[in-house]
Amino acid sequence: MRSTAPAPELLLDHTGAPRARLDMPGTYEQARLGIAFHEAGHAVLALAYGMHVVTSEVIAWESQPGCVAVTGHTAHKTQNTPPWHYAAHCAAGEIAHVNYLLTYGLWTPQRAAACAADHDREQAIDVLAQFGYRLGRTHTPQGGKSWGMVQGMARRKVSYLWPEICATAHAIDERTVLTGDEIADLTGLNNAPVGGAA
Repeated sequence: MRSTAPAPELLLDHTGAPRARLDMPGTYEQARLGIAFHEAGHAVLALAYGMHVVTSEVIAWESQPGCVAVTGHTAHKTQNTPPWHYAAHCAAGEIAHVNYLLTYGLWTPQRAAACAADHDREQAIDVLAQFGYRLGRTHTPQGGKSWGMVQGMARRKVSYLWPEICATAHAIDERTVLTGDEIADLTGLNNAPVGGAA
């Protein structure tokens, strides 16, 4: 665990606004492993969809005496990634986090609600909009998809890649940060070269 807070940009969303802070009931170890699963979901789906993953990490620090804060970050580069694959990769973190709670017998309504990652949804909406794709928060826009549809895509892929996500999450929890190449070696997935075809 870090003794100081991470760089401020790691606590911001893609627009530069602070990400929502949610209290996760449970122990520090459970919260840390949950975030590791969240980041592993992003990283493993990114690899599966042909993106280049730079790093994936869990970040923990004492935010005030006796209070620990935990977040995570997965750095990646997209290269000709199909837009709906990009959106599913964004949804995968929250899906993997909730799956972790279910798999380890930790699920409660409060813990599931604390897995919410609205910043991931908003990033997917904004990125897809730049390329003319319509992603609706609560509805299906004409010619587009709803966030619920994207979550369904992510849920299927997370289920299929669950062994790889579990291995990656436990390694992130143990080592704090993994490179994309380390995740590729661990999972047998390809980490697309930077500038190469995705």
